[in-house]
Amino acid sequence: MTIESFPGSSGYIDADVDKKITYFSNSYVLGLTLVAGIGGLLFGYDTGVISGALLYIRDDFEAVEKSSLLQETIVSMALVGAMIGAAAGGWINDAYGRKRATLLADVVFAIGSLVMAGAPDPYVLILGRLLVGLGVGVASVTAPMYIAEAAPSEIRGGLVSTNVLMITGGQFLSYLVNLAFTEVPGTWRWMLGVAAVPAIVQFFLMLLLPESPRWLYMKKSKSEAIVVLSKIYDPYRLEEELDQLSNALEEEKHRKIAISYLDVFRIKEIRLAFFAGAGLQAFQQFTGINTVMYYSPTIVQMAGFSSNQLALLLSLIVALMNAAGTVVGINLIDHFGRRKLALSSLFGVILSLILLSVAFFLESSGFTNVGWLAVLGLTLYIAFFAPGMGPVPWTVNSEIYPESYRGICSGMSATVNWISNLIVAQSFLSIADAVGTGSTFMILAGIAVGAFGFVFMFIPETKGLTFDEVERIWKEKAWGSSCGSESLLEKGDES
Repeated sequence: MTIESFPGSSGYIDADVDKKITYFSNSYVLGLTLVAGIGGLLFGYDTGVISGALLYIRDDFEAVEKSSLLQETIVSMALVGAMIGAAAGGWINDAYGRKRATLLADVVFAIGSLVMAGAPDPYVLILGRLLVGLGVGVASVTAPMYIAEAAPSEIRGGLVSTNVLMITGGQFLSYLVNLAFTEVPGTWRWMLGVAAVPAIVQFFLMLLLPESPRWLYMKKSKSEAIVVLSKIYDPYRLEEELDQLSNALEEEKHRKIAISYLDVFRIKEIRLAFFAGAGLQAFQQFTGINTVMYYSPTIVQMAGFSSNQLALLLSLIVALMNAAGTVVGINLIDHFGRRKLALSSLFGVILSLILLSVAFFLESSGFTNVGWLAVLGLTLYIAFFAPGMGPVPWTVNSEIYPESYRGICSGMSATVNWISNLIVAQSFLSIADAVGTGSTFMILAGIAVGAFGFVFMFIPETKGLTFDEVERIWKEKAWGSSCGSESLLEKGDES
């Protein structure tokens, strides 16, 4: 039984004017989204699980307990792997397709999880973290692209954001697993090893999925692409989608040169799109999200809660808020718009980081009973971050690049995300030791102000636009509005 034969999966989306396309309009598209989103679950689980496991790794390995650098390396080695995986993932996706890239990511991730579970010393553990990171890096590029290329433009933001929900759901699951294994012998080994399960599940489910219809049309088989697209759209809308793909294919043929990484910087409209996409990815990390997720148990302990179990329980609340906020984002992103959602999110993030900073300044000044103020700041931070700056960077990057450059540019922007992630993870505890936790969060608040200005100045609204229309936005920005009969920048802002 393949996914094409799931009950109700063959019903295409009705483009009749009386029927609005909604998130649940087509079970086939939703099925593709959920299975591909398991890659996001792996991403999120690995992000969250190490924060709790680290508390017990320190207990088992004396060298880790004595070295902040070794602790940061255990966390950060997965980010090094993810950085490499994302950089290679763009090319793998373009050359071999979204499906094969996902299968490769699952295999590497599962192997890495088992290596971590059996690690006899910190250095084998670090090797396992590198392998897991490679898998996560490839998946972080592949899942948003796969979903975006199968999604109708009207609900593309919500469907791509589902991958982010899977990321936050994976983080929440990781904290549940952390709590479940707190009294089990070999605590951290179970926490890290069980991550192989969703990778194995996705591998077998992915065998039932088709390749991305847009990749099939551009790279392999038009007839196979039409079969997949016919399960998504009614005949009239299908004809429109095929016309757009045909135009994109003709444009690629007329280019007559091999696509290269240098084109991203040489061709003005692609350079502008990449600057916007990569900037969003960098600011997602530099405003502190994975500082909160990686080190939330440690932050809670720094706030005065010394019990490992209590720290994990409070971190579970933070992870739950993250998942709940992403659900809000799914509902808002195709109605409120990407740009407005990011700006609103960043405004709240700035206030929350200032509150966190104040809490730790008070604690360092000798005030007592301010631990709950720090926890409140963390929770509010997630409540503001999750609906906007959580899904918006991944959604925008899945839709702003031309067909021929989507894999390369998505891989490069995801690499920027992971590099930024690595810098934050590797430096947070050291900076906190040097200048104090309060000052560290105030620095993050200043970066969030910069992020607000960046979004305001450089990110256009892409809500409801087709891939072709989004591509025209960047041509309009690069060469003026003569590239289109109407200003798509104005259309995006008005929608």
